[in-house]
Amino acid sequence: MSQGSPGDWAPLYPTPGPPAPPNPFVHELHLSRLQRVKFCLLGALLAPIRVLLAFIVLFLLWPFAWLQVAGLTEEQLQEPITGWRKTVCHNGVLGLSRLLFFLLGFLRIRVRGQRASRLQAPVLVAAPHSTFFDPIVLLPCDLPKVVSRAENLSVPVIGALLRFNQAILVSRHDPASRRRVVEEVRRRATSGGKWPQVLFFPEGTCSNKKALLKFKPGAFIAGVPVQPVLIRYPNSLDTTSWAWRGPGVLKVLWLTASQPCSIVDVEFLPVYRPSPEESRDPTLYANNVQRVMAQALGIPATECEFVGSLPVIVVGRLKVALEPQLWELGRVLRKAGLSPGCVDTEAEPGRSRMISQEEFARQLQLSDPQMVAGAFSYFQQDARGLVDFRDVALALAALDGGRSLEELTRLAFELFAEEKEEQAEGPGRLLYKDGFSTILHLLLGSPHPAARTLHAELCQAGARQGLSLCEFQDFSVHHPLHGKLFGTYLRPSQAPNASSPASAPALANGTAQAPKQKGD
Repeated sequence: MSQGSPGDWAPLYPTPGPPAPPNPFVHELHLSRLQRVKFCLLGALLAPIRVLLAFIVLFLLWPFAWLQVAGLTEEQLQEPITGWRKTVCHNGVLGLSRLLFFLLGFLRIRVRGQRASRLQAPVLVAAPHSTFFDPIVLLPCDLPKVVSRAENLSVPVIGALLRFNQAILVSRHDPASRRRVVEEVRRRATSGGKWPQVLFFPEGTCSNKKALLKFKPGAFIAGVPVQPVLIRYPNSLDTTSWAWRGPGVLKVLWLTASQPCSIVDVEFLPVYRPSPEESRDPTLYANNVQRVMAQALGIPATECEFVGSLPVIVVGRLKVALEPQLWELGRVLRKAGLSPGCVDTEAEPGRSRMISQEEFARQLQLSDPQMVAGAFSYFQQDARGLVDFRDVALALAALDGGRSLEELTRLAFELFAEEKEEQAEGPGRLLYKDGFSTILHLLLGSPHPAARTLHAELCQAGARQGLSLCEFQDFSVHHPLHGKLFGTYLRPSQAPNASSPASAPALANGTAQAPKQKGD
């Protein structure tokens, strides 16, 4: 997990005002002295026994999982398994799975509401997804089918359980994999009850349970009714959360196994039947189901999500990385003893100059090959492995810290603004969507698609397709919220620690706008 850099920073929210939603990517576990003593004792006595017995049961699951699919061809596995295999193996895995979680300390699973039949709701969506213990929700759902990474097939026991489950597998390395997954989900969801239900964790990653992350549309593409399933861990101390920053796998496992008793609440909400508009628009459908689940949980529905390997939050109209790669680049360059503000004069305004890794090393006067490769990797490369020197110049200018925000945004505009031939009148040079998205990505870690969408929104007020310098600075400097955000992010020497009390609420302005109601 990424470690934050030292230093606190001013909140991005003007005060007074409504409190910001909590940062869903950070989990802090504060233990009193008495709790530390208790966990030391129970961790030494109870946890080792529980973990050992749980692993024994985990390996006992393998024969049942193997027996269900043994001797079946790939063609036969394209249909739901029935008969004695289903009866014996399904009941065996279900019983041993409950025993496994019982041994880890989950003595009670309290179920509220009623699970819908596969005909009423072919898809189940569970949230909030906060821990690797969340598969416990499969037990009251009678082991529905799941969606998992294809790479997990190679994990001992886990791979056998995925084959037993006839899981829908998605590969990160195969571009066509996602399309096949969509087709398979649609095929099973529209099978008229032939297939068991499919369970999704639509957030796609774990959070700290204090806010719902943006729902991915995969569970909603088929346009069929879904049943929301809420997961709560109403324990006096939250040892289960496994967020982007916080306790690691072993610590979460050990602390939870040291608890005398852990309780899980699973609540089935009424089936959500999509309107015709939602059936046609999976994103709208996902947003509305997220809102319903957030309201039932009493927590905010946010636009926060993971893009690649980085958590992205929403501040005003901006999507920004929780920790932009610019900060890490600054740490790398400072470690190399580089003073970054000396090369931007060689970048030509409005014209790209592609450079190789070797030229990058010469320009920055770096000699360590590992350091060069690490710094070079922070910039977007084209098919030939080259980077635009304007990107390097802007990043170094931002890291130098010698410019005011007005000067830095002016430099960014001069580097990336263009003058199109079809421009008949108006300002000579404008900032178009590609340059705008590059600037936001470099300085704030904004995803390119989100930045391009924002650019289109900003340009709607005028007839032009680009922003003038005045318009760009109105957005990035003079706006009361965005200006504070730019100013804070572009002080890399005082990069915020996202786990600090001041910055966590300041960063996570992710409250989603109210989605359109059903039938609107």
